[in-house]
Amino acid sequence: MNAPATPAVIEFDGDASLGAILAALECYGEKPLVLDYGGRTIRPGYHVTEVKAGSFVTLDCGGNPDAWRETILQVEDLGPEGKHEFMAVGKFRGILAKVAERVTLDPDARLTFEVGPPELPMQVFDVDTLRFDADRVVLRLAPRPAICKPRHRAAHTAADAACCGPAIQKPCCG
Repeated sequence: MNAPATPAVIEFDGDASLGAILAALECYGEKPLVLDYGGRTIRPGYHVTEVKAGSFVTLDCGGNPDAWRETILQVEDLGPEGKHEFMAVGKFRGILAKVAERVTLDPDARLTFEVGPPELPMQVFDVDTLRFDADRVVLRLAPRPAICKPRHRAAHTAADAACCGPAIQKPCCG
């Protein structure tokens, strides 16, 4: 089956939902899915070890409540001996479909990856880009930084002088 004409790269900049990724991958079932993370390419034979559906309710350092849903895919970067192929997009989508039979997965939930080889602590990543090459699909992950949300919001919204803004006397981020 020929893949449809789509942009060669879709940029998510860390703000990808589960539904957006699954929809973008829909027509590429036979292509290998390669993950790039932390300056490395995942090894063929990588393993999706767990899928988590989470609901978070938080209070940031400025006293602002927040709430969101998140789907977290835990992936082990371990290529079994003799395994020289990457997981096909169709298998990846199939794993998530199988999970969705038993766990409610919100298509609008933020998508997060926890990835690492067994000898290192896993790291948290957001989806940066999805690239469609002639012979494979590459999902590039970017490390998720820790941020002061009020300061981050203030930097992106001039009207919002949240707790970390210069007009506030008491510090909230330290």
